[in-house]
Amino acid sequence: MPELPEVETTRLGIAPHVVGRRVREAVLRRPDLRWPIAREIAQELPGQRIEAARRRAKYLLLDAETGSVIVHLGMSGNLRVLPHAAPAQAHDHADLVFEGGSLLRLHDPRRFGALLWQAAGTQHPLLADLGPEPLSEAFDADWLAHAAARRSAPVKHFLMDQRTVVGVGNIYATEALFRAGIHPGRAAGRISRARWERLATAVKEILAQAIARGGTTLRDFLQPSGAPGYFVQELYVYGRAGRPCRNCGTALRAAAWGQRATVYCPRCQR
Repeated sequence: MPELPEVETTRLGIAPHVVGRRVREAVLRRPDLRWPIAREIAQELPGQRIEAARRRAKYLLLDAETGSVIVHLGMSGNLRVLPHAAPAQAHDHADLVFEGGSLLRLHDPRRFGALLWQAAGTQHPLLADLGPEPLSEAFDADWLAHAAARRSAPVKHFLMDQRTVVGVGNIYATEALFRAGIHPGRAAGRISRARWERLATAVKEILAQAIARGGTTLRDFLQPSGAPGYFVQELYVYGRAGRPCRNCGTALRAAAWGQRATVYCPRCQR
């Protein structure tokens, strides 16, 4: 599933082509994806101008005057900016057609994505109770230490909890814990303040690096340009079980906590 860097890469790619453009028509080729597609997208959005393209957690928000289209890419979705005359192919489920001849197309073979609507002045339930953005000042060692107090859950699960911090999924949690030298199975409530400092810094550095590389290509993700993400070339532990650690040469191990597979270095991570 695309994580924060992939979603942010998508946002950066489409924003210059959609912000300031007026929607002429919304073409919905099926009634639902993971959930029913919001009827307001076809009924209310046409005639309005897209005022901003934002990201909250792993959701994209296209803001208009009376509300926002919420897009989730699911496991296999991507957004492409195409000419108005581009024929729809299999799994092209929705288009926002703009005045002037271009469109924004959602392609989602597995149909685990979503197209929802958030009326202006309201908050969609999916966006409620979310933690801070990891690249914001609100996410730091103080926040992590406070949120982890008396928590017995493995730190990797804690880090992937969207109430702790948004957008950090399996790939980047694995990499951040390795960079911070923290064993993924260690109880979140038993981590020192100094280690929280290292982890907060590692999360920010790795996410920023992944965004700069266009995300990580695992299975289906492509940038809006159609290019793959290149951060996969810089992964230190994720997907490398049994191979030597790039820091110390020890064979990386795989384990499962709560049915979630995790790769780690038994020497570098304590």
